[in-house]
Amino acid sequence: MMLVKRVRVGERVRVRLRKFGVLFLRCRGLNINFYEMLMKNKLSVIFVLLFAPVIFYSCSTVPITGRSQLDLIPDNEMLSMSFQQYDQFLKSNKESTNQQEIALVKKVGGKIAGAVEKYFAQHNLSSQLQGYNWEFHLIESKEANAWCMPGGKVVVYTGILPITGTEAGLAVVLGHEIAHAVAKHGNERMSQALVTQLGGAALSQALKDKPALTQNLFMAAFGIGSQVGILLPYSRLQESEADHLGLIFMAMAGYNPNEALSFWQRMMSAQTGQAPPEFLSDHPSDQTRIDDIKKELPEAMKYYNSR
Repeated sequence: MMLVKRVRVGERVRVRLRKFGVLFLRCRGLNINFYEMLMKNKLSVIFVLLFAPVIFYSCSTVPITGRSQLDLIPDNEMLSMSFQQYDQFLKSNKESTNQQEIALVKKVGGKIAGAVEKYFAQHNLSSQLQGYNWEFHLIESKEANAWCMPGGKVVVYTGILPITGTEAGLAVVLGHEIAHAVAKHGNERMSQALVTQLGGAALSQALKDKPALTQNLFMAAFGIGSQVGILLPYSRLQESEADHLGLIFMAMAGYNPNEALSFWQRMMSAQTGQAPPEFLSDHPSDQTRIDDIKKELPEAMKYYNSR
């Protein structure tokens, strides 16, 4: 009889933990199954009790979209690490010497950056861009990739230019990548990594205790994972947000957002080859994505036509 009672108590505990997990994940975008963690490892109970308040109160809001997201890292720490990692990346990778292509990247990047600043100012969110110091560099590489770190630190690989094809195609990529940065998707992914892989440690402490792993996770969080052997794909929700915002930014910059359809169709064709573009490792291109972009175009066209 006692055994049956204990089992029933255990069942109630499991139910309560499951409910706790659902409530806890009201901070949407956090892809962590706490209930599963608890069932696999009793020590995880201590983890949840210790870090649940921290994580709960570390929910921030994605600029513009209003979605709740996990953000454990202060902006000043994120910017500091971003600038250091960006400088290190540029020192260890060869920059292109093609002046025409360099000028194109800087031209399109500058126009997208201007559109972002204008949009944020119109929505009284300019403080979200505090500390941004835009840079655009073209790296000589066969990889078809591009990314943006916090603070407006952008890299485009020469390998993606044949797929972008046109100036507007490049605007699709830069608008999308910059949207990831200003929506703090990298911060969100890095925060998730700190919880799941580094026990919820603060970024500064993680850098002291496990500097190599922390730096690799940082690189992976911003789309440079293949170089460190770690992939942290953007979630479908994050990709949708970046598509939505990227279309608006490119439209405000003077590029027809309809060009996004042609670009992603070219990307979808490119992924059928033996070596799909690196960009696709965390930016999957499929018909669902293209259909979703079609639904976003009417709003983006309002910005394009009102210039």
